[in-house]
Amino acid sequence: MTTPWFGLHLPLYTFPETPDGGIIERIVAQVRAAEAAGFSLVTVMDHLNQIPGIGQPDEPMLEGWSVLAALTRETETVRLGTLVSGVTYRNPAMLGKLATTLDVLSNGRAVFGLGAAWFEAEHVGFGFEFPPIGQRMDRLDEALTIVRGMFAEERSTFEGTFYRAVDVINVPRPVQAGGPPIMVGGGGEQRTLRIAAKHADMTHWFPMGFDALAHKTELLHRYAEELGRDPSTIERTIAAPVVVGTTEEEARAAWELLPEERRPFVVHGRAAQAAEGLRPYLDAGFTGFTFNNTLYRRPDQIAEVGELLRLIA
Repeated sequence: MTTPWFGLHLPLYTFPETPDGGIIERIVAQVRAAEAAGFSLVTVMDHLNQIPGIGQPDEPMLEGWSVLAALTRETETVRLGTLVSGVTYRNPAMLGKLATTLDVLSNGRAVFGLGAAWFEAEHVGFGFEFPPIGQRMDRLDEALTIVRGMFAEERSTFEGTFYRAVDVINVPRPVQAGGPPIMVGGGGEQRTLRIAAKHADMTHWFPMGFDALAHKTELLHRYAEELGRDPSTIERTIAAPVVVGTTEEEARAAWELLPEERRPFVVHGRAAQAAEGLRPYLDAGFTGFTFNNTLYRRPDQIAEVGELLRLIA
């Protein structure tokens, strides 16, 4: 069984009374606390405005790949990636180059996350095309084909309906053999899981009932087997189904900040209580759990999550 690991996700750059030039230092402090607590992954959103459910659209938001590049110089062990990039925002070959550059800058710590994108208002504001979901899924499949080719070969070519890459040169090569692991975000049963079965090393889902999670797992495994892949080579990760607090009161207050529809699937409490809530997911084969800096902003809060990691290791 794969050793369970934790990730710190950074969807929030709002720090009252911190000048814009100081935002990165606040983020670095959180990331260093996570690394010290034993976290294995740090991820950022790939958005240009703040998204609903996290904050208001005019709150601070930094471009994700630039933040990751900065964090390569401020970290030593954590993997770094987007959770996840939107396929509509960049040319796929450029994404392959960005991911390769991140892998080189971090000496082999990049994770490449990609999804179909969803935030229509952001597309309108920045002038990105926002095609129907079916076309976005087709683009996701083609984009991942291009990126995988760039990870695998120094020169690669692909001709699709939406994208093409002609003898594209990717030098220097990724530090990781075969390139950064590919994470496909989302659990859509008709298209996303099929694309994940084809391309992904990792999936990332949100907490839901165990029957629903078991059904998605069964579909993912079936799709992989149809493609001749060993389903066990696709790691299943999930947004943390627990909220950890330095006190029970703090944990409950943080839990109440979650979207109401997600709360029934999330346990809250101190580290020992959260460990009991996490065990069924470990038994079900989930290995990676991401915790958001919307709830864990102070080093002591992040350290408490690290205590949870030690309890389940």
